[in-house]
Amino acid sequence: MSEVFGARRGRLRDRCAAAGSAAVLISRPANVRYLAGTAPPGAVLLLGPEEDALLCPRTPTGDPADGRPDEELRLTVLPTSAGDPAVAAAELARSASAEALSVEEHHLTVARHRALKSAAPHLRITDLGLAVEQQRIVKDEDEIACLRIAGEITDQALGELLESILVGRTERHLALELERRLVDHGADGPAFPTSVATGPNSGRPGHRPSDRRVEEGDFLSVCLGANYRGYRCEIGRTFVIGTSPADWQIELYELVFAAQRAGREALLPGAAYREVDHAARQILDAAGHGEALAPRTGHGVGLEIGEDPQLAPAAMGKLDACVPVTVEPGVHLPGRGGVRIDDTLVVRQEADGGPELLTITTKELLAL
Repeated sequence: MSEVFGARRGRLRDRCAAAGSAAVLISRPANVRYLAGTAPPGAVLLLGPEEDALLCPRTPTGDPADGRPDEELRLTVLPTSAGDPAVAAAELARSASAEALSVEEHHLTVARHRALKSAAPHLRITDLGLAVEQQRIVKDEDEIACLRIAGEITDQALGELLESILVGRTERHLALELERRLVDHGADGPAFPTSVATGPNSGRPGHRPSDRRVEEGDFLSVCLGANYRGYRCEIGRTFVIGTSPADWQIELYELVFAAQRAGREALLPGAAYREVDHAARQILDAAGHGEALAPRTGHGVGLEIGEDPQLAPAAMGKLDACVPVTVEPGVHLPGRGGVRIDDTLVVRQEADGGPELLTITTKELLAL
């Protein structure tokens, strides 16, 4: 993997050099891990004019779940008295005769930015912007392999829960059990806080599990994902508890399923982000649910949940091959409940079979 991380840093360095900056400071943890192989708490990465250095406030644990630092990097563990690693990195860039330092202003606090300028007053500080985040959008096959395993773990955890007795258990209990099962099957942890929503709570995006108990006839919607070696996937499903679904539940489910299928089918290289959103949104809008829909139909996944691209009405840009995204439309009817269906997929060329589905738990409306 060393050559992979080196190539990533090389592309970023070339971009910054063309803009007149010979040194780059990376502080956002996901970006540090993408370029260095690991991101110990508080660590920063300096791409310098002479060498690249990972500066850490403490020695990396060596836990495979946290990744391993690229062997080509200079690993520097700072003494406690050294203070902020970002400030130490700026001083290192200054001592290497760098004239400009590109930083992630969207991640640095105002106080930290001031500390950098104070430590190296003759160093010109420029904004790197979202250069690393944009570079992360297209994944290589090793990254996709990690996402694929994360999807398999998530499917296993959800499948086991569906075989258990659910009536009478609380949303909070079920969410905790799902997260335990993720770890049991090899996840480093949940990709994000697991959502379990029942009855009138079902279908709400990002619902925080409560002490409400599962009842016969409820819609049960779940949204969960595994974190495997830093890479995070997402799945969402909706079921009916105990009895055959009511007519309104079948109708609503079929509507959301049609929207989700339309969004999945729109995932092709060259498709505009907003076109994918429109493909799903127009179906729900035509049925009268437009005003209550979430602001986006999906988003990118990888080292973070919710990273770019954003599949939203005003989003600019077009999909490339090897971009993993979610497609997650939903409808919530206040006081009654609702449906969410969510998959993680990788954009592929039509010649390669079209979108690759990473989360394969059935989307049939099951009565559990």
